[in-house]
Amino acid sequence: MILIADGGSTKADWIALDNNKNEVFRVRTLGLNPAVVPEDELLNRIVNMFQLINVKNDVKEIHFYGAGCGTPQPVAILKDVLQSIFVNAEINIAEDLLAAVYASLGKNPGIVCILGTGSNSCYFDGEKMESNVVSLGYTLMDEASGNFFGKRLIRDYFYKTMPENIAKSLEEQYDMDPDHIKFNLYRKPNPNMYLASFAKFMFEFKDDKYIKSLIRAGLQRFFRFRVLPYHPNEITEIYFIGSIAFYFREILEGIASINGLKIAGVIQRPIDNLIEFHRNNIN
Repeated sequence: MILIADGGSTKADWIALDNNKNEVFRVRTLGLNPAVVPEDELLNRIVNMFQLINVKNDVKEIHFYGAGCGTPQPVAILKDVLQSIFVNAEINIAEDLLAAVYASLGKNPGIVCILGTGSNSCYFDGEKMESNVVSLGYTLMDEASGNFFGKRLIRDYFYKTMPENIAKSLEEQYDMDPDHIKFNLYRKPNPNMYLASFAKFMFEFKDDKYIKSLIRAGLQRFFRFRVLPYHPNEITEIYFIGSIAFYFREILEGIASINGLKIAGVIQRPIDNLIEFHRNNIN
């Protein structure tokens, strides 16, 4: 049996294939970003999914593509966790950008961007990926991601720079007590997921002038630092992956046009395309 997983910070999609690469089942666990989730919690999130544990001795290969898997130390942590559960499996771990490349470009050159809980980008020349900058995560980077917009909403609320009707609606949907927010940010695990939870509010009010201006500014910042440095032109294939890109597609395409570019495609969840790539290209 083969397990293929596409793991973000919020959730991870898993698909099990038999030896003929036919789908056996699919499940979703909580996010498995080894750069932010403690090792014991990574273990818990996997062993609590009974479909995975039921086949743990039958799994011969794992192909895990995940957020936070772009540097050696987090990869080593996650590999140790997976190996402790799936003792008979050969484990391959790569960053989520590679899954995004396989799910969109396949073997063609172009630029792939992720806009989900976090954000990232790369240029793919048909054989290897090139990133213009090392991602330092939600505290310093992650432009135009769910957690980026969550931080902006919370700041504007407390600085009283958002319209009153938006502030009132925010209070109705979220606990805006300062102690509650600080507890989620500084005491609870996965503050990036907490911040990204505010993206749902922005989806709901995306046609509001204030919200739309936040989205446009965040997306333009992403283009400035994570797209334009690759020097794309109007024929460069540019794909976006993730819920932020999917739900804000119209605004995203407008920002691309302002920069003289076109979006080739937007994929909310790449797992199905990723499976097809594996079936056709990876033995």
